[in-house]
Amino acid sequence: MQNRGWDAPDFIYVTGDAYVDHPSFGTAIISRVLESRGYRVCILSQPDWRDPESIRVFGRPRLGFLVSAGNMDSMVNHYYVSRKRRGFDAYTPGGAAGRRPDRACVVYANLIRRSYRDVPVILGGIEASLRRMAHYDYWSDSFRRSLLLDSRADLISYGMGERSIVEIADALSSGIAVKDITFVPGTVFATNTPDLVYNGIRLPSYEEMLRDPALYARSFKIQYDNTDPINGRPLLEAYDNGRFVVQNPPQPPLTMTEMDDVYSLPYTYKSHPSYDAAGGVPATAEIRFSLVSSRGCFGGCSFCALTFHQGRTVQVRSHENILAEALRLTHEPDFKGYLHDVGGPTANFRHPSCQKQLEKGVCKNRQCLYPSPCPALDTDHADYTQLLQKLRSLPGVKKVFVRSGIRFDYLLAEKDDAFLRELVAWHISGQLKVAPEHISDAVLMRMGKPPRAVYERFVTKFTQMNRRLGKQQFLVPYLMSSHPGSTLKEAVELAEYVRDLGYMPQQVQDFYPTPSTMSTVMYYTGIDPRDGSKVYVCKNPHEKAMQRALIQYRDPKNYDLVAEALRRAGRQDLIGYGKKCLIRPRRTVPAEQERKKAQKAGGSKKGGRQRL
Repeated sequence: MQNRGWDAPDFIYVTGDAYVDHPSFGTAIISRVLESRGYRVCILSQPDWRDPESIRVFGRPRLGFLVSAGNMDSMVNHYYVSRKRRGFDAYTPGGAAGRRPDRACVVYANLIRRSYRDVPVILGGIEASLRRMAHYDYWSDSFRRSLLLDSRADLISYGMGERSIVEIADALSSGIAVKDITFVPGTVFATNTPDLVYNGIRLPSYEEMLRDPALYARSFKIQYDNTDPINGRPLLEAYDNGRFVVQNPPQPPLTMTEMDDVYSLPYTYKSHPSYDAAGGVPATAEIRFSLVSSRGCFGGCSFCALTFHQGRTVQVRSHENILAEALRLTHEPDFKGYLHDVGGPTANFRHPSCQKQLEKGVCKNRQCLYPSPCPALDTDHADYTQLLQKLRSLPGVKKVFVRSGIRFDYLLAEKDDAFLRELVAWHISGQLKVAPEHISDAVLMRMGKPPRAVYERFVTKFTQMNRRLGKQQFLVPYLMSSHPGSTLKEAVELAEYVRDLGYMPQQVQDFYPTPSTMSTVMYYTGIDPRDGSKVYVCKNPHEKAMQRALIQYRDPKNYDLVAEALRRAGRQDLIGYGKKCLIRPRRTVPAEQERKKAQKAGGSKKGGRQRL
């Protein structure tokens, strides 16, 4: 501030992450966007929430505080699905744990209120975005209010907030009181006068949902159906104190030009130099030589929050903009010739799912890919293929990998095998990670994933293409245990599939109920919000351990859990010596060996007999 001649910042951005000036980090994007509009922004990274002075280091901002937990929800950052505390934080210098509080948005915002009662507080980032309305909280096993109320903030900017944060900043700068900023798309505010909200939909009240979880499933379906900026309507959620939390429809997706503008801002692409002594910020290793080509996803997986955060409309950067960034990377001193990834939430989504989506919004009555690809779906991969070809032709580039998720059912829907050929020939490092997630159609249906037969068709085509091109490359499937709908029967079915694969997967994810996903609503309510049907939910920790152990049944440490699971499922036929068996019976020690052991342990002989 002194070097720049500032008497005060316009905004102070409080974040739970270490500061990395890279467009993969929300703090960097929002602060650079504001800077490009002439606003003064100070970054207050990982303040000590136990010390009120830590929030005062930059003084009082002219317009307000921006608060984010960071690139991850603070509870996901801190805890495994078992609710045990993690000992490593990739978003902190040196990976040190404990540098941000649990429920960081609430803690930071209340800390600000203790020092600056009348300064506007605007929440943003993934934690605030996915907790913007009443939600189930896995870590406390409770149904919680909107984060806006618990934090005592003025606004939540949800989703990818480049547009909304500029509109908020311009409104505050023009003298509009923060309580009157109720008109910005992509924001959530609280009010005592709900009648002022035009064309709004009243959701069940918080207290009603607290009493009857089935109402939460109904509320979530309404929210899910209103995540589009074209056909979405304002949503109102009532509380007993007469307050209403109001969610405005989302911001329109960014155009290609706007995306290019965001990624062309003067990022340094480095973490703050004060972190060098601690070894830097571990999270930067993953994105150091990777390129973001898109955002948004029309995949519709039930366990994913992208629909609520980035939306279903895919937004992309131009080839020229991506190539310019790639060329900059090739001049980095430690660049070895490898671009580690080119993608987004789903790498092979490079355009909106259909033209109708741009005119009328996303469909409320069906998904683009589930249960089968929509006839109107644009499955052309040519743009992405051309982008990869251009990148690998850059001077100094030896190899361009695709490590973001590939949606294999979308790939199969393409009219020819042009992209599959390109992928197999040039862009795999020996292994391609894919996410069938499960193999039971009953579970896949709850997941919003394609049936097993679709994945098996992809495996066949992938194998054939490798053989045709003289390659020896393998698929590494991501698998998930204990997802709603999975009983021990389906878990055994998955274990049998793993058996037939011939190897034990190293990466298995036990279902993690995070806020604002369809699957989390199923976990909490036992109801599928899409059709109101009842869903089996595995909540018992021991059963969850059994379901996970079945996928890794070859690990000797899992023997007892696998044996118990097979007995409970009535599948003792899988305990034996046959080729189809998962485990062998536990060996019994012959009586003679028992006698010898006992004798060694101190048994004595008397009258020619052994007395034990």
